[in-house]
Amino acid sequence: MRALLSVYRKEGVVDLARELSTLGYELVASGGTSSALTEAGIAHLSVEEATGSPEMLDGRVKTLHPRIHGGILADRSKPTHMADLERMGIETIDVVVCNLYPFAETPSIETIDVGGPSMIRAAAKNHASVAVVVDPSDYQPLLEALRQGEVSLAFRRRLAAKAFDHLSAYDRLISDWLAGDDEKLPERIGLRLEKARGLRYGENPHQNGALYFSPARESWLRGLEQHSGMELSYLNLFDADAAWRLVHELAGTSRPAAVIVKHANPCGAAVSDAGIWEAYRLAFEADPVSAFGGIVALNREVDADLAAELAANPKADVIIAPGYADGVVQMLAAKRKNTRLIEAPAPEEPGLQIRSLGNAFLVQEADRFLAEVSGWKVVTKVAPTAEQMRDLAMAWKVCARTGSNAIVVVKDEMAVGIGAGQQNRLDSARIATTKAGERVVGSSGASDAFFPFPDGMLALAEAGVAAIISPGGSINDSKVIEAADEAGVAMVFTGERHFKH
Repeated sequence: MRALLSVYRKEGVVDLARELSTLGYELVASGGTSSALTEAGIAHLSVEEATGSPEMLDGRVKTLHPRIHGGILADRSKPTHMADLERMGIETIDVVVCNLYPFAETPSIETIDVGGPSMIRAAAKNHASVAVVVDPSDYQPLLEALRQGEVSLAFRRRLAAKAFDHLSAYDRLISDWLAGDDEKLPERIGLRLEKARGLRYGENPHQNGALYFSPARESWLRGLEQHSGMELSYLNLFDADAAWRLVHELAGTSRPAAVIVKHANPCGAAVSDAGIWEAYRLAFEADPVSAFGGIVALNREVDADLAAELAANPKADVIIAPGYADGVVQMLAAKRKNTRLIEAPAPEEPGLQIRSLGNAFLVQEADRFLAEVSGWKVVTKVAPTAEQMRDLAMAWKVCARTGSNAIVVVKDEMAVGIGAGQQNRLDSARIATTKAGERVVGSSGASDAFFPFPDGMLALAEAGVAAIISPGGSINDSKVIEAADEAGVAMVFTGERHFKH
């Protein structure tokens, strides 16, 4: 019996080799694996010794040899195959342990493995006779099966499936790297996802849910650390992502900012130079009713004073921040034992967005702010003041991350009224101004798309909004502008729509 070992990830391979040797397997090892076994004092043949041929081309040709692939691929049930092996003096290989160089970490022509994939593919194809192992977590199950004297076909088939999956992921990394970023929407998208964790449930308790990552893509969620609280659900993460991205879009890390999200829509947002405590207070005051059970995102460390305020207000399902001061986690966990306290790195720049339609998929680039403030156009006789322009900029960002049709009203860098997800813009305007209450007077408002008629704009103006920002682009723009002039409202067009569904 013979086992071939050729691995990049070497954790556990020495112990595996020692056990295989004890079970009577002759070991063949290549390159670094051979060096590891030599250092551990484990008897084995190097690939060069097994093939009788030295490696060549700087190691590019090493395992690509009939004595290796013949020993792997021979169908033991065919006398002609076994006769060929005997005639050529080739011994069968019954176990192949191989995993590949992590191309994603150091992509280059030289890290494209050829021999490894060839051995894995050969062994997986011939799984009726060969056990192929690409995952170190399968070392012990393999050894347990061997100790019992039989590796079942079902187990070998499962190992083969995992091997082909390993190859598929590797080839996709190489393909994507060679293709580069020339195509914004490529002809083919390899959607390979690896399960990171199970979730408490999906959108509803009767739906199962889990979090997956793409091995080729960065995600801030990889660095998420949960300090306390219940297990995370699908919606906890969905809303946490929305809140975390928006709080960084509002101010990055340059100024204290807070965002509260409920059902994927912001219900409060504020930026304040007075500190993170004040930013959170203003965000909460925007809509205390909706804040119950929401997601609180903060771009500053949570200190004791802020923690006391968080504990005094109606509970948040999730609090996410870059860090927590000493003792804060323990204090909050004692008062809000079900609240998930999350520490996380800043969000990455998003890539393509993929949404399923049954068994089909819609793919688009992530929505970004393309137009700079300097490129915005004042279209009314009255121009916004500097303070109004500042609030318009904030309202524009919050509005873009609110479900359409969306209207957002901001005053003094506090989102005082948000109307989200209505079938018409007029209703969104009425909801936003109603929520704003007295704070609407002198405020600035944003619409994620153009006003098709003057009525939505007038609903804002008549409530007391003093400056309004929208993309423009309606066939009725001239009527909307004329109505704004008559109402004495400043209006700015960005030329850029931000629908969110």
